[in-house]
Amino acid sequence: MIRKSLALAAFTGALATSAFAHDDSRSGEFEGRSNHVNTGGVTLTKHESGYTVELAKDFFLDGAPDPKVGFGINGEYVEGTLIGVLESNTGAQTYRVPAHLNAAAFTDVFIWCEKFSVPLGVASIK
Repeated sequence: MIRKSLALAAFTGALATSAFAHDDSRSGEFEGRSNHVNTGGVTLTKHESGYTVELAKDFFLDGAPDPKVGFGINGEYVEGTLIGVLESNTGAQTYRVPAHLNAAAFTDVFIWCEKFSVPLGVASIK
């Protein structure tokens, strides 16, 4: 998969407004990548204080040396969007999205192996 490097400043407020116009959350299901098994649900939720990424209790990753949670657009990982080290290969987990990232601009949540720069799983959030 080709990594996509985008300037974070390019994510505009107009895109954020349209992405969450009628709902405060978007959800999806992980699909494995790079010969990894990654399943389970994920939800991106907008709160008054910012955004969170919530991995569902059915979340599962078969393992990897350096898994992290990040974002992408249209199936392509966006460099510079990692929000945390994966806490566990299974179960519910919550990650706070830093204020400098416009989470509403992204269409995908990635489980990304930073050591090898490959996707382990991706979930399209709608």
